[in-house]
Amino acid sequence: MRNASVLIGIQWGDEGKGKVIDVITSDVDMVVRFQGGNNAGHTVEIGKEKYVLHLVPSGIFRPGVDCIIGNGLVVDPVALMAEMKGLEERNVDVSKIMLSTRAHLIFPYHNIMDGIKEDTLKKEGQETIGTTRKGIGPAYCDKAARVGIRAAEMLDMVAFEKRFREQAERYNHIFKSHNIETLDINVTWEKIKVAATYLRPFIGDTVLAVNKASEAGKKILFEGAQGTHLDIDHGTYPFVTSSSTTSGGAATGSGLSPRYIDSVVGVVKAYTTRVGSGPFPTELEDDVGELLRQRGNEFGATTGRPRRCGWFDAVATHYACMVNGVDKLVFTKLDVMDTLPEVKICVAYDVNGTVTADMPYDITQAKPIYETMPGWMCSTEDVRCWDDLPENARAYLKRLEAIIGGKIFIVSVGPKRDQTFVV
Repeated sequence: MRNASVLIGIQWGDEGKGKVIDVITSDVDMVVRFQGGNNAGHTVEIGKEKYVLHLVPSGIFRPGVDCIIGNGLVVDPVALMAEMKGLEERNVDVSKIMLSTRAHLIFPYHNIMDGIKEDTLKKEGQETIGTTRKGIGPAYCDKAARVGIRAAEMLDMVAFEKRFREQAERYNHIFKSHNIETLDINVTWEKIKVAATYLRPFIGDTVLAVNKASEAGKKILFEGAQGTHLDIDHGTYPFVTSSSTTSGGAATGSGLSPRYIDSVVGVVKAYTTRVGSGPFPTELEDDVGELLRQRGNEFGATTGRPRRCGWFDAVATHYACMVNGVDKLVFTKLDVMDTLPEVKICVAYDVNGTVTADMPYDITQAKPIYETMPGWMCSTEDVRCWDDLPENARAYLKRLEAIIGGKIFIVSVGPKRDQTFVV
């Protein structure tokens, strides 16, 4: 019997996926990260310990759980080595990590190119994308252009060095044309060589590993990064990431047929946030928005940037549930709203005079139409079961469930492992 689930963010990212994955991996055998790069940051708090993961799957803290870095990722080898060594120093077992032979690699010239693109937009007076400048987009560009370097190439250091130097020279020509300081290829190679030597024992055919685990009936959880509305196809383009963040990306980013994926879990905050530029219909630039930011500690795990905060956007979230085929809902950070006398839900958009409950192709001109509900005005941080939630909090969540689709599966009322309960 096959048993595979995908856990997806169904907003603009930062929904708390890392914590949720850590909680539900208590009975899984394998966690597979299938897209993105170290632009993602998953925060997990266990007891008094706090961990921020960027490339390593969130199942790393569970004994006996295999952790797969799949073919759909772009991986900075130096960053991955640093992350793994940091975990080792904290007595976390990293031996169960496998890096896909097919994963594409990020090098410092990708980071430089990322910055050039953002700075060029700014100089031209255009709105920047708001990338993390981690080289994600340029690395995916190389992948699409069929000139990328993959992890398997680190297994032959002579050929790997030759390929790296050729690509670095090509990028240095581009940097010269922009009057940008060129990359010191010799110094950079020495750092990459150290990382490659460290990572080589972890490189393997993850497509085979995932399929063999599935055939054996092992329980597999696919872990997404970012969120649905940052998907390259289905997000608020061009203010998106460069990979497929939806449940469909789990198949392409891992090599497991979609016919063997039987459940999609959607993670969603009890309000809405996004990082970087782009349209955000329910954004609050007032005291309520600042309250959500401070109480929710809404600052990027990777960049530290303050997140934009707003009321729950049920229109955008319903669309995300539809695209992903979400059947189970996880609501996080309900406790952040404990002090609000009333809460609002965006149930429709007014787009140039036309009211719609369906998310349009372009939401730049969308104005939110709200439904207001009473708040609960008491702490939920110590709640450990559905029946103990305040009546108004239950009513709020049930209303969201009814609008966006799917069934409430888990509720989280704080950052700790034990502040999470199954409904």
